[in-house]
Amino acid sequence: MKKISPIMILSVTIAILVIAVLGLLWFIQSQPDPIRGIPPLTDVSPNEPDSSVWGVNFPNQYSTFLMTAENNTRTAFGGSEPVQKLEVDPRLVVLFSNMAFSKDYKEDRGHMHSVTDVEETERVNETTPGTCYSCKSANNVELWKEMGAAQYASTPFSTLGKKITEPIGCVNCHDSASMRLVVTNPALEKALEAQGKDWRTFTRQEMRSLVCANCHVEYYFAGEGKLLVFPWAKGMRIENISEFYQEIDFSDWTHGESGAPMIKMQHPDYELFTADSTHYKAGVACADCHMPYTKDGAAKFSSHNMRSPLLNPEASCGTCHTSVNYVTERVSIIQNQVWDTMVITEDAIIEAAYAIKAAADVTGVDPVLLAEARQLHREAQLRWDFIAAENSMGFHNPSEALRILASATDIARQAQLKAIEATGQGLNIQVSTP
Repeated sequence: MKKISPIMILSVTIAILVIAVLGLLWFIQSQPDPIRGIPPLTDVSPNEPDSSVWGVNFPNQYSTFLMTAENNTRTAFGGSEPVQKLEVDPRLVVLFSNMAFSKDYKEDRGHMHSVTDVEETERVNETTPGTCYSCKSANNVELWKEMGAAQYASTPFSTLGKKITEPIGCVNCHDSASMRLVVTNPALEKALEAQGKDWRTFTRQEMRSLVCANCHVEYYFAGEGKLLVFPWAKGMRIENISEFYQEIDFSDWTHGESGAPMIKMQHPDYELFTADSTHYKAGVACADCHMPYTKDGAAKFSSHNMRSPLLNPEASCGTCHTSVNYVTERVSIIQNQVWDTMVITEDAIIEAAYAIKAAADVTGVDPVLLAEARQLHREAQLRWDFIAAENSMGFHNPSEALRILASATDIARQAQLKAIEATGQGLNIQVSTP
């Protein structure tokens, strides 16, 4: 019998191993993609605006999201009760003289009311652009895809409203196939690109704040088409934003008392929070506090009843802090300090506005100095409004909030003195405030 050589045995062994490896690879590749968690009960189409469809697969998240329709509870300085801010702080009527916010400035309610609230505000009229729906509806994701951001923005509010059927919902933050968090607002994507950032490289924890920036940011309407733009090209601090607006010579309205070209700030929650706040630097995300994890039996999920952490501090704060009472007391101290400082700033800005108004009526007033006073009024108020329009009464970043308000007060006093200087009458000019 012929003896089998070692080389032949080795060759056969290698061949068997190769066949086995190829078979294993084929088996692995032929398997369906793994599904994280429970297999879905229904397919959710891309850009599906109806959150109840998503709710079939995610009943806990959807049932808590529905609670935003009833969570209209007021906190000391915010919450979701639709109070009229003009009645809480009558100074706002003067601060927003000659623009829509002096007529109606109600507190926004929960996300389930997003469409209703924007359609019922007295700030909407026949000239309102469709851009005002940008942060209000789950229909937007599909509409932006179909129409493009420019056509969407230039469509009249009343016309676009016929296509708006759903409030803010699941599709504003999630990809329907993978449920991963995504950027859906074209303005946010453009703003990140201007900073050289790609949101697809962000960690999941970073995305748990970034998706909030689809809406909770400062923005403006650019050009005749009223395209939604975030003023982040020079940075996200208030000084960067002010410089950006000054460079493009933008203003929202002319102040009714001072005649200054003004900027209206819009809920810059993301900008203030990410300006090196304590919680941001510690790796805390917006969702950690506003959408705390909870349990339904053995199932752990993030509550989608998005609201103030002060309404459920045990879940929102107790995860990290051992004494919830101490934390809530600290929040109260911080917010009261910011409120008191903000009122001082408001008084300074109003006095500046009336000083400029009085100076403008003086014969022979220096037009150059008067223009400088108006510019200072603008700079003071946009800084104040950066904090006033933000939704945490400074708690998202206490030190930055107080820094900005101090700067606003100083600039307002400069505006007042500049107006007096413009008259050439020294301190003898009489300035009265109602």
